[in-house]
Amino acid sequence: MPRTLEGQITMEKTPSYFVTKEAPARISSMCKGTKLIVVVRDPVTRAISDYTQTLSKKPDIPTFESLTFKNRTTGLIDTSWSAIQIGIYAKHLENWLLHFPIGQILFVSGERLISDPAGELGRVQDFLGLKRIITDKHFYFNKTKGFPCLKKAEGSSKPHCLGKTKGRTHPDIDQEVVQRLRDFYRPFNMKFYQMTGQDFGWD
Repeated sequence: MPRTLEGQITMEKTPSYFVTKEAPARISSMCKGTKLIVVVRDPVTRAISDYTQTLSKKPDIPTFESLTFKNRTTGLIDTSWSAIQIGIYAKHLENWLLHFPIGQILFVSGERLISDPAGELGRVQDFLGLKRIITDKHFYFNKTKGFPCLKKAEGSSKPHCLGKTKGRTHPDIDQEVVQRLRDFYRPFNMKFYQMTGQDFGWD
């Protein structure tokens, strides 16, 4: 990674950091003052999205419903399946709070990033101590994708939208399974809201 010059901010993005047990200690030992930004979304939607991405690469995997449960009859959720495990945000956050104060972590709502990208990015700019430059005028909503897109990417004359892997149509999931997952995640979500001081409105 190149050295950061005065007046610059170095950013690095690795989605798996938040759920990797060793990451907080390693990052803290490298730089205790690191600011962390975590984008979270409804864990049920996140799990279905995770499954959809895997399905696009491996069309012969078992159904979402069969992977969700250790025992479908008793309704026991398989928390060892990564698609489920990642969404237990409170558990992962506990590990980070052993190494970083909560004030050094910004939680960005994945839902608001879609419905109000400028508002959420305003919070990011404030958190990083940057002047608010990105506003509503930088975005338009792409109906085909179902996501906001940048009107013009830096150094380009063309708009920039999320890649092909984003905005895929999710498979139809049995609503009973969706409800069972909502019930499963509810206590973890409530704990996460308490820990972050933010109600993400998932249910």
